[in-house]
Amino acid sequence: MSGCFRNICVIGGGPAGLAAAIALKKTGRKVTVFDCAAPPIDKACGEGLLPGSLESLRQLGIEIPADAGFPFGGIRLTDGCSSVASHFPGATGMGVRRTKLHGLMVEQATRAGVSFAWNSKHIEVAPGGVRVEGRLIEADLVIGADGQNSAIRRRSGLGAVTREIRRYGFRRHYRIAPWSPYVEIYWGRRAQAYVTPVAKDEVGVAVISGRSKRRVQETLADFPELDRRLRDAEPASAQMGALSVSRRLRSVYRENIVLIGDASGSVDAITGEGIGVSIRQAHALASAVERGDLLQYQREHRKIMRRPQAMALLLVAMQRSTHLQRRALAALAANPAIFRSLLEVHVGATGFDSLCSWRLLDFGWACLSA
Repeated sequence: MSGCFRNICVIGGGPAGLAAAIALKKTGRKVTVFDCAAPPIDKACGEGLLPGSLESLRQLGIEIPADAGFPFGGIRLTDGCSSVASHFPGATGMGVRRTKLHGLMVEQATRAGVSFAWNSKHIEVAPGGVRVEGRLIEADLVIGADGQNSAIRRRSGLGAVTREIRRYGFRRHYRIAPWSPYVEIYWGRRAQAYVTPVAKDEVGVAVISGRSKRRVQETLADFPELDRRLRDAEPASAQMGALSVSRRLRSVYRENIVLIGDASGSVDAITGEGIGVSIRQAHALASAVERGDLLQYQREHRKIMRRPQAMALLLVAMQRSTHLQRRALAALAANPAIFRSLLEVHVGATGFDSLCSWRLLDFGWACLSA
């Protein structure tokens, strides 16, 4: 069965498509990436790579040079009244500008022997492969890596959704030295803001809310501590916006079409897991293609998404109630060991079952009494 998929077309040249192309090329397949844009491709995102994401990149042969980003040691949460922070267990993350990460991935894909067709317009699935600007490109397998609004997903009948929560995110960079060893997440009544160090003299600020018009500058007024820090900082990039969607699909493949990355379902950007999830999916897809068994990919995809989707639901649920949010953060500040345990679960160092029942009981009581 391993000979079923020898010639592969990847539609979408972002991190998910590039990760899939590199992983599949390692199995000896012929892989071509098509995208309507040309590198470097940018996107509004938090740009923080968690420790597991860095390890998944290394498995693709991609090391982030020290001068390409800025390390961070953990996560800090604050709502202006309470704050709590914890380091990652035994590793660090890295803040990297999306364009730099994309460039590094394109370089590795090129070294691996992946072929590219940038600036390709009018791409659609066709019998026997894909049609690009009216020309048929033969393929045994077509991979849709074309993002949240995937045309491949829609046109191939894979759009059935079992759960979806939509929010809106905007990102801007500021010329200021990072002031914290953490990615800082600021919780407000109407939005969250998270700050990622991306260079020795620059941070990226992303805001997420349920409102499409909540831009970065207007939202900073909701976070006085952050607003004070950035008041005199010079913007270092234009503002970009994107949907932040928690979405689960009924299926991620059909016949010889398979989805990956945000096209295949996604987690809210506040989790910081988008890139890491896509790369783990790429490894799982390469293994399934070697076996000639896309059902294996479907099963692994669900396992990969389970933990980040659960964390996304928890974080988004907190946003819906300011009262619950304040109590929960006060309880975590009073019980930092619980926050540390939750962070270990979040980065995949341990499972949910590691949260002892007595710890959760203590946390529940703390929430009630906060």
